[in-house]
Amino acid sequence: MYIIIYDFGTSSVKTCLFQIDSQIQLIAGSTAEYGLYISDDGGAEQDTDEWWAALCSTTRDVLKKSGIKPQEIEGMAFCSQMQGSVFVDENGNALRRPMNYLDQKGFKEYKECMGRGVIKVSGCSLYKLVRNLLVNYAGSTSAKDPVWKYKWVENNEPEVFKRIYKWLDIGDYLVSRCTGRIVRTADTAFATFLYDTRKGKEGWNKGLLKMYKVNPDHMPEIIDCTDPVGGLTEKAARELGLAAGIPVFGGGGDTTFVNIGAGCTTPGDTHIYVGTSGWVSTFMDHQTVDINAMITGVLSAQHGYFNYYAELETAGKCFEWVMEHLALDEIGVYLSNTTVADDIESKYISLYDYLSEEVSKVPPGANGVIFTPWMHGNRCPFEDSNAGGMFFNLRIENGKRDMIRAVLEGICYHLRWLLECVEKKVKTSDTIRFVGGGALSPVTSQMLADITGRRIETVDNTQEVGAIGTALVVAAGVKGEDVLALSRRLVKADHVYVPDPENRGIYERNYKVFKNLYQSNASNYKAINGGAGD
Repeated sequence: MYIIIYDFGTSSVKTCLFQIDSQIQLIAGSTAEYGLYISDDGGAEQDTDEWWAALCSTTRDVLKKSGIKPQEIEGMAFCSQMQGSVFVDENGNALRRPMNYLDQKGFKEYKECMGRGVIKVSGCSLYKLVRNLLVNYAGSTSAKDPVWKYKWVENNEPEVFKRIYKWLDIGDYLVSRCTGRIVRTADTAFATFLYDTRKGKEGWNKGLLKMYKVNPDHMPEIIDCTDPVGGLTEKAARELGLAAGIPVFGGGGDTTFVNIGAGCTTPGDTHIYVGTSGWVSTFMDHQTVDINAMITGVLSAQHGYFNYYAELETAGKCFEWVMEHLALDEIGVYLSNTTVADDIESKYISLYDYLSEEVSKVPPGANGVIFTPWMHGNRCPFEDSNAGGMFFNLRIENGKRDMIRAVLEGICYHLRWLLECVEKKVKTSDTIRFVGGGALSPVTSQMLADITGRRIETVDNTQEVGAIGTALVVAAGVKGEDVLALSRRLVKADHVYVPDPENRGIYERNYKVFKNLYQSNASNYKAINGGAGD
């Protein structure tokens, strides 16, 4: 069976053509980028036409590479970035640029609603948080949450707001553009924190909509991630180069499917993901929340299951910054003016691998340099939009390789911090699956094992793990199988990394300093960056 999946990330789409039978095979893949437009007012927006152009070019490319005929494809779906906002008219046309999950223009709206009240938790009204927690074990504790994007448009773009038919997340918009049907999947509905997760009451919660003053008419019909939405329309098929009528499944958010693609489908299984963002997630058969650390159990693709999820918003994004501003030609990242990551046939299959070879020349601890990966603020385990990246303890003998290693270590330190926060509420697995682009690097994988003290496993096609999970959902839907069992049968570990006890001392010392850096500098961050957020 051939399935096409669109792994729709923050800055690019990876279109993957899979064959699934007794194993999972990635037949062909193609990547295209699109813009992320950051503005001084906290905005982070994107362009729907750029998205669609990327989908069209990559779809045609994978068909050309594979030789597979469009008529042979039996299903398709999206695995998308979450907590964005796309406001559409009755025809599914976007009324303004979509607002990415990083968008925090609604800081004023957030403060005016959640900052009021005599008793507060994490800076938010206890009354409103409790109402949320009773309904879905979650609550809006950040100006980046979708409801504040909605309220910002209401307050600042009234002409646009008047024309809104439905409010969608990014993947839902793309499904609508493919099928002509305007719906939301349950996982993206939950990500608005307006969704009721209680058994028998699943759906939009009228009380929360009223509390946040959200128009119920703007809320779409909700479907499961595993549901078929409809056939690919003639228009969409013509533009994409596919056959009309291909079943399009609900799909959903990236966090929804990564655990399935990682093979973490037994309650307690834990995985760590590093892509543009990063997270620690434990698969669960019940829901819980840690409101102080901003961690909650988000909906799984499989009804009745949850992923207890702690996020680092800029993980791989920090490494992208390293590529652009630190590496450059000085250590030969660009070979013959070709980016290593773009040349699959090169010796280095990814930029991570190449730079990892460079940082392997630096001892653990990065010769005393420590980096904080909060380059667009931070959410977990502390919420602060003013927080920023920092190189701490640079000395005259330090060089670029030290700094690059410090960035990798800083990401791993923060992931350990998230893992420890997750452990306060749930039991995590002793062996952790490490997935995403970061897991391509053996150096990073060993570093994560050393810093967390856990046995680390990686899987094949780790960069496509979200797409693999989505493909398994589609395959299970077509075949009428249980997707959790299918994942356990087909997804296996390919490499194992065991903590090196010789590195424990230096990492323990640096980790302790790393955790102190935020508290020591919170007031400094506010003094410099507070004007944009407060």
